Amino acid sequence: MNLDPLTLTAILGMALVTYLTRAGGIWLMERFAPSKKVEAALRAIPGAVLISIVVPAVAKQGLPEMFATFVTGAAVWRTKNPLGAMLVGVITIILFRRFI
Repeated sequence: MNLDPLTLTAILGMALVTYLTRAGGIWLMERFAPSKKVEAALRAIPGAVLISIVVPAVAKQGLPEMFATFVTGAAVWRTKNPLGAMLVGVITIILFRRFI
């Protein structure tokens, strides 16, 4: 396998930037106490990333998928049980496709 030097340089550069970003964040968080607002923002990041991935994919699918996503989100919010909510979402989409 031949690896172009420019490709290898790009890969190594991206790896270095990724490492420095993560290490820099850890270094900053060790030295400074985050405010309540920063802590709240950090806690919201996983959900925001998940939504930014799921919503565009669901929007491309159609009405059954969008409705099932809404029902699943409501079930998670109400029950705080993600596995049960996923089951509700799957059942919702099955019923929606079967009868509508």
